[in-house]
Amino acid sequence: MIILPIFFFITAILYSSVGFGGGSTYLALMLIWDIPFYIFPVIALFCNIIVVSGNCINYLRKGNFDFKQLTPYLIGSIPFVFFGASIQITKELFEILLFVVLIVAGFFLFLESRSFNNNEMNINKIPKILSIIIGSIIGFISGIVGIGGGIFLSPILFLMKAGYPKQIITTASLFILINSLFGVAGQLTKEVVFNEFLDFWPLFIAVLVGGQVGNFLNIKFLSNKTLALITSLLVIFVAARMGLKLLS
Repeated sequence: MIILPIFFFITAILYSSVGFGGGSTYLALMLIWDIPFYIFPVIALFCNIIVVSGNCINYLRKGNFDFKQLTPYLIGSIPFVFFGASIQITKELFEILLFVVLIVAGFFLFLESRSFNNNEMNINKIPKILSIIIGSIIGFISGIVGIGGGIFLSPILFLMKAGYPKQIITTASLFILINSLFGVAGQLTKEVVFNEFLDFWPLFIAVLVGGQVGNFLNIKFLSNKTLALITSLLVIFVAARMGLKLLS
């Protein structure tokens, strides 16, 4: 298992550079590599936690965190991500759901890449009830599939003009971290073979290093807009590759 950690490493670089964990792409890669289906979500969520933890620490140090903005989304998301993660689904249904998630996420990311440099936009105040509903829907979908959900929340916040780019990225990163933790808790209600989980340690090392490289690229070299565009193209490519696998 040499090539898969390399792909995880590249994925972590790209996603962490724009504040995400990469859960959806980790899942697709494991599906393509025929990793045992029942252990997919735990590995992807654990990789999310590793990657976005570093992001969250860096963003919090810079003072970009808006707790008031994040709280309603978490109120809606936490119970539903746990509930969704505890639901047993077939591999066939999982593959279809993941394919749809990747296509939608890639499209959303592409839209988001067009908004990163817009720091002078008018900020809208989003009603708390709407935020809770959005969080609930994202949480449920994220729980079932095994992702953090930030890849949906962030573009939605941009489209609603709910904050400035740095604030939205920070909110999405913390949303992913907390959702992933509760997602793992939900997965623990299922039968998971932890001995096999530990066998995939090269993937965890890969995303740990990749996440730090992504943070460095974000800070030193490439713009958020460029990185978001690259990431969206990666997601769409993986979705296309997965779609071909479903048709074969």
